[in-house]
Amino acid sequence: MASVRQVQVTFDCAEPERVARFWCEVLGYVVPPPPEGFATWTDFHRSLPPERQGAGFSCGDPNGVGPRLYFQRVPEGKVVKNRVHLDVRVGTGLVGEERVAVLEAECARLVALGAKRVGLLRADEFNESCLPMLDVEGNEFCLD
Repeated sequence: MASVRQVQVTFDCAEPERVARFWCEVLGYVVPPPPEGFATWTDFHRSLPPERQGAGFSCGDPNGVGPRLYFQRVPEGKVVKNRVHLDVRVGTGLVGEERVAVLEAECARLVALGAKRVGLLRADEFNESCLPMLDVEGNEFCLD
């Protein structure tokens, strides 16, 4: 059996480029250069048939460590909770109020980018505190 070496996380969304650029800001990811022969992604998308223009967009970890994220346009809107979500690990190794302060600071930064705060889940006997949020299209993620 072959081993898996790379993973891509794919998001269904209405506006792929908008959501991709949001996640670039969240994770410090970058948009790859446009395909050869195109000065910009806009030029590339304009070369496609109208129904394919803006249908997909990607971003990736500039260090090549994290997974590539791909955003694909779908016709239907989001209707239920995600079955998979990202945990953005900003509080790793921190506990108590120090952890909560880091989560709150990152939450404020992401709200300024268009995210929405859902609430703070305080630590209990099994889990440390985390902060559920929604991205610019309402997809759930957590600050952990």
